[in-house]
Amino acid sequence: MAKTYVVGNFKGGVGKTKTVTMLAYESAVKKRRKTLVIDLDPQGNATSVLGRTGGLSAITKNVTDGFISGNLRNQITKVIPRLDIIGASTSFRTLPKLLMSKFPEDEDQQMLYLKTLLEPLKDQYDSIYLDVPPTISDFSDNAMMAADYCIIVLQTQELSLDGAKTYISYMQYLANNYNSDLDVLGIIPCMLRPGGRVDEDVLHAARDLYGNNVLHTVVKYQERLKAYDAEGIHINKTTLGYEDSWDIRAHKVFESVLDELDENQKKLDKYREGELNE
Repeated sequence: MAKTYVVGNFKGGVGKTKTVTMLAYESAVKKRRKTLVIDLDPQGNATSVLGRTGGLSAITKNVTDGFISGNLRNQITKVIPRLDIIGASTSFRTLPKLLMSKFPEDEDQQMLYLKTLLEPLKDQYDSIYLDVPPTISDFSDNAMMAADYCIIVLQTQELSLDGAKTYISYMQYLANNYNSDLDVLGIIPCMLRPGGRVDEDVLHAARDLYGNNVLHTVVKYQERLKAYDAEGIHINKTTLGYEDSWDIRAHKVFESVLDELDENQKKLDKYREGELNE
């Protein structure tokens, strides 16, 4: 039975899509888990990156048609072994109108529609990752209500920390008002300027606020990670047949992130089981 992860922050440009695509890749390739990415952002950046990763000329199936028909299974595209995607396009910008037309007088059903659509897919996968726009909207509401866990991406800048605070506050709002059952699995610190005063100050502030929820692994800026946007995610081989050292370095960071998230999930699952057994 799949666990579902929403990767979020209400500040744009902090690396959410990069995190979704890299974690999904490591999940499928290194952990050998059956993994699905659902792109809920009309910009479709995760769709573009994973399309290039799989050498696909285009991803024509899309999440909009799945929401209209009430069946996401028919919109799955294979990327590489064990990694699939349900892609997005600009047509998904109409989600608010679509939800209103399907459930004109039922706000709860509007917010729970993705959760309902995911149920038939959960036996097919081990992990499902959701990529969403950085807004409080129908997109984030559906993702947060459907997910088991939230992974927060924190770029070490003050506005990103503010976005993370708002995200966590909104999680609490959904729990109080709509009975969502979403836990923070971890906060991933991403540094643009390792050693920079502002970056270090924000990282220390985040650790003071959120303690062990902030991962020990810090994702530092790498040109190779940036290149994956244009080339797709891969591990190149040298002329001698060895794996490229820059690719190894980029992937090792997200392997470490995923290892930490796995450990946190084990602890949270034990805690949840304890609550259920009380």
